[in-house]
Amino acid sequence: MTGRQYLPPSEHLDHPLAFEDGVYAAVDLGTNNCRLLVAVPDTDNGFRVVDSFSRIVRLGEGLSRTGELCDAAIDRTVDALAVCAEIMQRNGVQHCHAIATEACRRATNGAAFSSQVESKTGLVLDVITAEQEAELTFAGCSPLLDDDKPFGVVLDIGGGSSELMWIDQSGTVEPKIAHYHSIPEGVVTLADQFGATMNNQQDYEDLITRISPWLDAFEAEAGTAHAMKNQQFTMLGTSGTVTTLGALHLGLRRYERSRVDGMVIDFDSIDALSSKLAMMTCDARASHPCIGPERADLVVMGCAILVAVCRRWPIGRLRVADRGIREGLLISMMAEDRFSTRSHIVGVAE
Repeated sequence: MTGRQYLPPSEHLDHPLAFEDGVYAAVDLGTNNCRLLVAVPDTDNGFRVVDSFSRIVRLGEGLSRTGELCDAAIDRTVDALAVCAEIMQRNGVQHCHAIATEACRRATNGAAFSSQVESKTGLVLDVITAEQEAELTFAGCSPLLDDDKPFGVVLDIGGGSSELMWIDQSGTVEPKIAHYHSIPEGVVTLADQFGATMNNQQDYEDLITRISPWLDAFEAEAGTAHAMKNQQFTMLGTSGTVTTLGALHLGLRRYERSRVDGMVIDFDSIDALSSKLAMMTCDARASHPCIGPERADLVVMGCAILVAVCRRWPIGRLRVADRGIREGLLISMMAEDRFSTRSHIVGVAE
C-alpha cells in the first residue's frame, strides 16, 4: 500500500525515545473522526501503544448535499491533524501511514484538501479505496473474531460509508475476506439527511428499511445464503456506534475501552437500546457521558445500520471491537519491516 512516510528522528525531543525497532504512527482520517495511534513493536506480531489521540471533526459535514468538503470542516480537520503531527514529533515517530477514507474519496475538492494538509502539517494523506479500508479494518480487529464457526460477518459503521465483510475461516490458514461490500451510507451522511426529522419510531424504522437493499446486494454477491440460513457464522462489529452500545449495555457511566473491547452483546439488547436512543431527545443523548454532544445526533444513524444487519441475519450475538484501521496500519507497517529485515539477513528475494 502506498502513502507511508519515513520520518527523520525529531531534533526537538527533550528525552528521545530509544526504541530499537523504531516508533510507528497510524493516522485514520474518517468522515467523522480523526484518530492517531503511536506504538512500538512488542512481540513478533504485536505492538505496544505509547500515545493516542482522537477527535470528532465531521469532515464529511454537508458532503452529501454539496459534493464538497466545507471550509469549517476543513479547518477543524487540519487543526486535529496538526495535533497529530505534534504528538508524533514529541514521540520521535519514524514510520507513519496516514490514510483518509470515504469523505476524501467522494469530495470534488478532496485533492485540494490533501494538499492543504501536507503544506500545513507535513502529513501526506493516502486516500485509500473501500476495499483497502475493509482489509485494514479486518487486519486490526480479526483477533476478536470467534473461531467456532466456518464463516464470519464483520460490520464497520463509518461516517460516510459502512463496510460489510464476509470472512472465510473454514480452512487451516488464517481467516480471510472472501467478499466485501461498501454501503454508501454512514452516520454523518445519514444525519445530514435525516437527523433533524428523527423523532419517532416510524422514522427510525424507515431508516432501518433504507439499508435493506444494500444487504440484499451483499448476500447475493457473496453467495452466503446457505451459511446464513444455517447460522454457520459469527458476527463482529466495529465503530463508535457499536462500542457506545456496548458501554450502555454494561451500564458504564464513563467509557472504558478495556471493558468494551471484546465483549459480547445479544441482539435483543441491541434492538432495545437502539430503540430507546432513537426515541430520546438529542439533548438527552448528549447528556450521557458515553455519548456526548458531538455524537448525540449520529449514534441513532449508526444504530439503524446495525439493527438492519442484526434483523437480516439474526445470529443472536455480536462481539464488539474497539479497534480497526489504525491497528491494521500498524500491523501492516511492522510486518513489512520485519519481512524486509529477514529478507536482507537470509537473502530472500523481495
